[in-house]
Amino acid sequence: MIGIWGMGGIGKTTLVRVVFRMVSNKFEGCCFLANVKGVCEKDGLVRLQQQLILQILNENMGVEDVNEGVFVIKNRLCHKKILLILDDVDQLEKLNKLARNHIWFGLGSRIIITTRDKHLLQALGVDEIREANGLTHDESLYLLSLKAFKKDHLPKDYLELSRDFVNYANDIPLAIEILGSFLFGRSIHQWKSTLNRLKQFPEKDILQVLRISFDGLHEIEKEIFLNIACFFNHEEKKDVVEILNYLDLFLDVGLGVLFDKSFVKFRGHTLWMHDLLQEMGKNIVYEECPKEPGKCGKLWLFKDINDVLTKNSVSSYLEN
Repeated sequence: MIGIWGMGGIGKTTLVRVVFRMVSNKFEGCCFLANVKGVCEKDGLVRLQQQLILQILNENMGVEDVNEGVFVIKNRLCHKKILLILDDVDQLEKLNKLARNHIWFGLGSRIIITTRDKHLLQALGVDEIREANGLTHDESLYLLSLKAFKKDHLPKDYLELSRDFVNYANDIPLAIEILGSFLFGRSIHQWKSTLNRLKQFPEKDILQVLRISFDGLHEIEKEIFLNIACFFNHEEKKDVVEILNYLDLFLDVGLGVLFDKSFVKFRGHTLWMHDLLQEMGKNIVYEECPKEPGKCGKLWLFKDINDVLTKNSVSSYLEN
């Protein structure tokens, strides 16, 4: 069992699709369960169990409930060498009903799980965990060229602008694909305008993918994340812990959860958050009251702070 862990949009699904195509002919049966989280929310876990059984055994069995599905999987597949991909899993319970134990499958089988939550893989006890990394700068430029120009090289007059877009995406493949597709067929002036717009109005399709993980956090973990996004990215960990502990946010467990779910990393003694995650966090706070910053729970821009203090809008808000 192998777990591939990383933030949304980093390319986990693309990676396992390539692996699946490369090695599937080496197994007696293969199954790729895409978007486990989404399918389960829409159609239930039994639907996923039925799909697994159908793809590997080529039998459309009438599984009535989850426990019957578990029975069929572990009794009918225990002698088969299979390849199973479980993509975008968000809960241990789902793994337990699809691939709880090595002995459910035959010798030589491979189970690959992608998730945004490292702790889930540790709890299942997978044999190996690998973190999915972003693209290199050159790979990012290549991907942008494919999406924006349908070519494997960038026109010279677009090269500097392309670097700016890649820097904005910070080497996340999904962000580069979305931006590249939007920029396709547009003039250089429109590229410049788009880049300037992004600095004030983030691309919603990118933030929507990243926000899926945020929405699944506990309220306390959300508050820790938003504080780091607005004020403490690239700050010393001990200083952040000391400050936020005054808010009774239980930092010891909260920071661990944010790390496991790929929201923050520890670089030496420093807290680090991806630029697009930081942008998403600030956007969440901004959406509270975009036209009245004094009513937002957090302020970080000088002009907003100055406006609130000079117009005394905080006092007015509190009085109301």
